[in-house]
Amino acid sequence: MNPMKIIGLNQAGIIKDERYLDHITGDGHPESYKRLETIYGMLNDQDMRGHFNEIVPRLAVEEEILLNHSPEYLKQVAATEGKGFFALSADTHVSENSYTAALLAAGGIFDAIDMINSGKITRVFSLQRPPGHHAEWGRAMGFCIFNNVALGAHYARKALGMKRVLIVDWDVHHGNGTQHSFEADPSILFFSIHQFPHFPGTGLYTEVGKRKGEGFTINIPLGKGYADAEYAFIFEKILKPVALEFGPDLILVSAGFDIHKSDPLGGMNVTTNGFAVLTRSIMNMADTCCGGKVVFTLEGGYNLKVLRNSVKATLKELAEQTLSNPEEAAHYAVQKKVQYVLKRCWHVHQRFWASLNHNL
Repeated sequence: MNPMKIIGLNQAGIIKDERYLDHITGDGHPESYKRLETIYGMLNDQDMRGHFNEIVPRLAVEEEILLNHSPEYLKQVAATEGKGFFALSADTHVSENSYTAALLAAGGIFDAIDMINSGKITRVFSLQRPPGHHAEWGRAMGFCIFNNVALGAHYARKALGMKRVLIVDWDVHHGNGTQHSFEADPSILFFSIHQFPHFPGTGLYTEVGKRKGEGFTINIPLGKGYADAEYAFIFEKILKPVALEFGPDLILVSAGFDIHKSDPLGGMNVTTNGFAVLTRSIMNMADTCCGGKVVFTLEGGYNLKVLRNSVKATLKELAEQTLSNPEEAAHYAVQKKVQYVLKRCWHVHQRFWASLNHNL
């Protein structure tokens, strides 16, 4: 394994590498290299310089990818290296350097977790592509090649010996691949808040996990139009108590910026400031239960201007340049919307989580 390269000495870190831009998906594809190009450009803004450890990622090795993917699928993806345009699925396209980018995306998550585990920093945002939360055990899906956040959870458990990991997925699309990776695993708590009905069509309240993992999958399917206050309420009244009861050693976040009101692939009403609020809510949970240890990984977000500004708001919160108040934000939630969610979640999960009984 190659040692990670670190630039700077700040408390928050970012995974950044120009090689992620070499994953070319074709003209008109929403998951374009321009997404990272605009984010990396934002990092040169005067108010962003010097606030982050910059971590140059290593390539994940085959044995690590096999923690969450089949040997046959790994061979299929590896065979695209150096070749021309190819479609792994109807919506997941690759080019000659996509395999390398995908290995770097997974390797970046591993490096971020290593940095946090070593105590050098406590918070990292992996600004990588391709995204990952739709990727399944044996196939690509929804722009995703390898499931970065799922691989990170496996790595934290198996390579570093962490006992419990919480995965929070706030992308507008349900993280089907992540859910399926851990449905029977009580050491990984998966929490997804997403638009429904919407691609990929999974993520109902009643999908709670299987066998020993029953209760360790929490899905919050929402109709269109939920905004900052409603998201903050759900985080504070459902996610927070369960997270503290679960007691993770690490929190991983699939951060999708397609819940913004101007995203072309979603139908939510979250604003740029809403991402700062959600980030602070998760940071508060991490401070309480796991020494602040949290890794964010980039998923969706397809309006370039919105993506730039929303990632910036998230990074400013991670770097303590801003201080949002999730409890205050939650106060303005439309009660009809959030009380339905709270009661539906309680009805399904009351037998698994005692902490939910105190919030109804």
